[in-house]
Amino acid sequence: MSNDHDQTGNLGRVVLSATRVWIPVAIAVAGVVGIVIGHGKTAAAGAGVGLVIVAIIVWMLNWMFRMSVESNRERDREEEAREYFDRHGRWPDE
Repeated sequence: MSNDHDQTGNLGRVVLSATRVWIPVAIAVAGVVGIVIGHGKTAAAGAGVGLVIVAIIVWMLNWMFRMSVESNRERDREEEAREYFDRHGRWPDE
């Protein structure tokens, strides 16, 4: 059972790493290749610029999602601290 959980966790980390880092990098590299092949003057260069922009957008969406998740964690910690205060009459870190 533990081995299955470890394999699932490893797969999740690989997929997460690919989504956060390697997919935007691959898109950007394809865009740069398009720009170089098109010498900055052809449709391939235009497509390359578009791919670089898409890579930036994918990276920014991942970044904003991570910020949202962190905000939810902070909200949960604040709620736990308030519940502690209600039970004990003082903040947890005092």
